[in-house]
Amino acid sequence: MDDLLKFLVARINDDNHAYTYKAETMGGEALLESHLPMLDLIEQLANDHKALAPSDSRSVGLAYALRVLGQSYAEHPAYRREWCP
Repeated sequence: MDDLLKFLVARINDDNHAYTYKAETMGGEALLESHLPMLDLIEQLANDHKALAPSDSRSVGLAYALRVLGQSYAEHPAYRREWCP
């Protein structure tokens, strides 16, 4: 799960940079406003999962949610098929 979390955080950082650049150069404020909050929420879920004890009952559900969210990056070369839910 640690590798998936690192992967997701890296993709979120890449996306944040790309959306910010696009908004600054192309005036894509609507795109920026709609996507950045979602990226922030995914990052929050990743951080929450890191903070949970493995015995916490929420850990399994949160891990599943992160695997589902990770599928949006399935075409990325660093994505691993074992991360599929």
